[in-house]
Amino acid sequence: MYLYNIGRSTVSTRWFHPLLLLIWLIIGIGLRLHNLTAKPPWIDEFATLVFSLGNSFLPVPLDQAIAPDILLQPLQLNPTATIKDVTQIIITQDTHPPLYFVMAHLWMKLFPDSENLVSLWAGRSLPALIGALSIPCAYLLGKLAFRSRLVGQISAAMITVSPYGIFIAQEARHYSLAIIWVMASLICLVIATRHLQNQRLLPFWLIIAWVGVNALGIATHYFFVLTLGAEALALIFVAWEQHHQGQKFSFLSPLWWRIYAIAAGTGVAALVWLPSFLDNRYRSSLTEWIQGTRSGFDWISPIFQAIATWLTMISLLPVEAAELPFVILSGFVMLVFFIWGIPILVRGINTQLQAQPNRLIIQVISGVVLGAIAYFFLFTYVFGIDLTRGARYSFVYFPAVIIVIAASLAVCFENSDVGKWGITGKKAVMIFWLMGLISSISVTYNLGYRKYYRPDLLVPIIVENSSQPVLISTTHKSLIQTGEMMGIAWELKFSGAEIASKFLLAHQEQDPKTATLSLDQTLKEFPRPFDLWLVNFRAPIGEEVQKCDQEQQDMPGINGYEYQHYHCP
Repeated sequence: MYLYNIGRSTVSTRWFHPLLLLIWLIIGIGLRLHNLTAKPPWIDEFATLVFSLGNSFLPVPLDQAIAPDILLQPLQLNPTATIKDVTQIIITQDTHPPLYFVMAHLWMKLFPDSENLVSLWAGRSLPALIGALSIPCAYLLGKLAFRSRLVGQISAAMITVSPYGIFIAQEARHYSLAIIWVMASLICLVIATRHLQNQRLLPFWLIIAWVGVNALGIATHYFFVLTLGAEALALIFVAWEQHHQGQKFSFLSPLWWRIYAIAAGTGVAALVWLPSFLDNRYRSSLTEWIQGTRSGFDWISPIFQAIATWLTMISLLPVEAAELPFVILSGFVMLVFFIWGIPILVRGINTQLQAQPNRLIIQVISGVVLGAIAYFFLFTYVFGIDLTRGARYSFVYFPAVIIVIAASLAVCFENSDVGKWGITGKKAVMIFWLMGLISSISVTYNLGYRKYYRPDLLVPIIVENSSQPVLISTTHKSLIQTGEMMGIAWELKFSGAEIASKFLLAHQEQDPKTATLSLDQTLKEFPRPFDLWLVNFRAPIGEEVQKCDQEQQDMPGINGYEYQHYHCP
């Protein structure tokens, strides 16, 4: 990052800022496309791919042994599927609105299939490119908010290398698009705040644009309403600030009636999706994983989960590497970095709060961050829905965090005082950026924000320890378990593993014994000899399994997959 090496005359030229922004964009695209297909796809990505193709998980046979190709059939291109089909499937079988899935449907049609299956690169490249679009958006948001190109450039630079941003962009999911709408909504909030501060009516174009952006945000992810709720709290703060400063103020003034019009339009856009959300019979089974418990460590784990997410928006060294010394070293360096860097950020924010032109804006954007975090803990501790378990849900305030950090670092950048270790403000900003760059590379190599499911590690174990045909069985409740097995089948197909394999999805109703009976019946009919692999099997072991010999050799644990190996002669 060489902003400080360029003279004032160069900085003032017209081409400098567009060129610098282009550099950030090139770096950002490169990072987001780097190693894009190296990590195995997981459940949520399979859901995106299947539904975007206009297919469904429902045709996958249950309670019978099926070949890997049958399990992967929903990932085959469907040339007859239409946008209407994709929308209908999403509304009835998933828990999300359909906008991104429709976009992915149109995007993936541009790419040839891979061995008659959808291209993983196609599925992940769309959110990667959308994620890169957040770079110029961050510049625009930072520049408008603080009327400073420096804040805009630092915003773009930091989001370019944010490990959290890279993590979101490299998943075949809709969070990259949701981040764009969050940024656009924050831009509208900044403009509205300026108008309210100067006692000017909001222009009609802003009303229409803000409602439109909010509608698109809700149509992308329902949690976008948390951003809107945080923005509402920020606007209430603006009203309180006006009253506190003795300005002429009334919630019934024409100024605020236009805010109410925006709220009403946004409310209508949200209510459109309410019937389909409430009528979705799969909602409870697909979201039960974030249902929080209230015992022991569960009371404080959300706090640590939230803090971990906040820190990774700036830095995430390879703390999930396989080598323990490397993990310890990475953790130590991160600890030193944050001990050194957090006071710098705090001082910068305090300086912005004391600068009259920017005071209200930094309060509003910080208020969005704090308000969204408050909603997260409200849902977690009051309603028992632990939103902190999914780091990706923090997309609702991630852009606001980046802008606050950029505003703070802009103060540091302009400070020429030498710190304790001879580090000037400009060098300190460089260190923040370089830490982000190293961290983002760690994410692309699966050393940070590591994939929870690792079929790429499980399949070699199965191949190495099975000389006979194998039957891989799991208990099935929803598409989650189908996706878990799809990961293994995908790895078997594309790793070139030469082993005869079949899968059994033993459906489990309220009585767990239904899965036990299904497995026993299948084992009676399955040609012997074979090896049985029970993977994430959550049911009692039946008589037929007990007739097989369980492998006694210790085997390594694999993320996302608990397994037992049996020899059935």
